[in-house]
Amino acid sequence: MSGGNPCLTCGACCAFFRVSFYWGEIHSTFMVPEELTEPVGPTRLAMLGTNRAQPHCAALEGEVGSCVSCRIYPNRPSPCRDFEANDADGACNRARAAYGLPPLGSAPVAA
Repeated sequence: MSGGNPCLTCGACCAFFRVSFYWGEIHSTFMVPEELTEPVGPTRLAMLGTNRAQPHCAALEGEVGSCVSCRIYPNRPSPCRDFEANDADGACNRARAAYGLPPLGSAPVAA
C-alpha cells in the first residue's frame, strides 16, 4: 500500500470490534446519531451492528479491504476517534488479519 491513509481501503476495525461508549455521546458536541446505536448497559451504547458475533458497524459503507468510508465520520463516537491504525497493542492488525489483509508497517497512523 503506497501513500495515503490505509483506513480508506480497510475498514476491518469497523467490522471486527464492538464499538461501545457512554450514552452521553449522542448528546455531546459530536452528536452520534441515536438511531445508529443500541443499548448495551444502563449507561453504555454500542454502534448498531457491532454488538453481535460477527460485528459490522451500520455506519460503514463500502467493502472491507477495498474502499470504505464512515457515513457519520464527523459524528463518530470516541472509540472510533481514539482508534489508531497499526496501534501498539495490535488491535488494528488483528482486525486486518480476520479479513485476510496484510499487517501494516510499524509507524502508527491516526484513523
